[in-house]
Amino acid sequence: MSNISKPDVAAPERPTASGPTTSVRRVAFASGIGTTIEFYDFFIYGTAAALVFPTVFFPALGSTAGTVASFATFAVAFVARPAGAVLFGHFGDRIGRKKTLISTLLLMGISTFVIGLLPGAETIGVAAPIILVLLRFGQGFAVGGEWAGATLLTAEYAPANKRGFYAMFPQLGPSAAFVLSSATFLVTGALLGDTNQTFLDYGWRIPFLFSAVLVLIGLYMRLAIEETPIFRADRQLRDTQTDRPSRLPFFDAWRVQKKEILLAAGALASLFSLFYMGTAYLTSYGTKTLGFDRPFVLITGIVAAVVFGLATAISAAYSDRIGRRRVIMTSCIVAVPWSLALFPLLDSGSETAFVLGMCITLLIFGIAYGPTGALLPELFQTRFRYTGAGLGYNLAGVLGGAVPPILAAPLTASFGSMSVGVMLAVLALLSIVCTKALVETKEVNMA
Repeated sequence: MSNISKPDVAAPERPTASGPTTSVRRVAFASGIGTTIEFYDFFIYGTAAALVFPTVFFPALGSTAGTVASFATFAVAFVARPAGAVLFGHFGDRIGRKKTLISTLLLMGISTFVIGLLPGAETIGVAAPIILVLLRFGQGFAVGGEWAGATLLTAEYAPANKRGFYAMFPQLGPSAAFVLSSATFLVTGALLGDTNQTFLDYGWRIPFLFSAVLVLIGLYMRLAIEETPIFRADRQLRDTQTDRPSRLPFFDAWRVQKKEILLAAGALASLFSLFYMGTAYLTSYGTKTLGFDRPFVLITGIVAAVVFGLATAISAAYSDRIGRRRVIMTSCIVAVPWSLALFPLLDSGSETAFVLGMCITLLIFGIAYGPTGALLPELFQTRFRYTGAGLGYNLAGVLGGAVPPILAAPLTASFGSMSVGVMLAVLALLSIVCTKALVETKEVNMA
């Protein structure tokens, strides 16, 4: 049995909530659709940051500095994510998972749509990159509240012995979104003749504007599901307590389970570094450094995302048998030698090597990502589960998702591409230490 920290006082007997009117399969499907849409919006920014934004929003900086500035705006979202986790976690733990998830979807959709309408630096000058940063912050703020809510919604509905399997569905959202975002840019380029100037003028905007259609679909799906029975039972319990806990879930989570938040952040740092290096940065590296054409790089991304999705599904289901921690540890251990081998392989200049590099990077990421959807909800108590899971996940995003893309370009320029591999290996070693320190959660009772 887990030795996860417990509150200082004994909890009163928990009331029984009325049974849910929504099936776990429907919840899993709705969560998967929702995270796909949220991460589609998030990823098209990464693709555009690699292919377009250095020229459209930072033309005066030149190629290298423009790329660094573009990925700096990409990283802004990861700084915003912990703040989003705290704010949306507060409401998710106080008023419910469903209502909060509707808010995150709307914020993401509005931010993404407006980016598609934003004039470039040649039209409105320095205001363009400033507004871009603010909108990117909005995207990060939304994703900071999205992931924890979507996984909680599924994990709290799922049977205990199949929690890893059902929590897999929101975890499939990023792989589906990466396929969708790459395909959208690919089709847009094909329809416009893929001429560079046409794409720079307005072609890149189409994927951002198309997100409005997906947001409407996501809202329909989320409005049709019910709040989780575990949250409703906990809400009834809190309403009957005479000595109620703090009304600020962030302070409760940090006071009672700070250790789990920090260990989760460290354990997942390698996961984030592999994913965002394997998507946004390698998209840039393939086109600008290795000289591959844009359609080839985008198609490679689609293939790699399929591999990533399969790895996510298999590892999530398998974690119901052997535990979450062992599966994640396997990914972290394999990530160390692979990180050191990745850039020497890519720098061979072979198209086959590039395909292998992106696919294997996302395969290793997927092995760790699958069980994460069950692990983090299982780590935290119901009364601050949304906040705790979101904080652990998004602090890992700052360490593994924001820092490597910013440092990668200057490291490569100063010390060669191998230095990027060393950075990834160091993060993987950190994740090994933190994962080993975590308790196994497979048998935890989430009620």
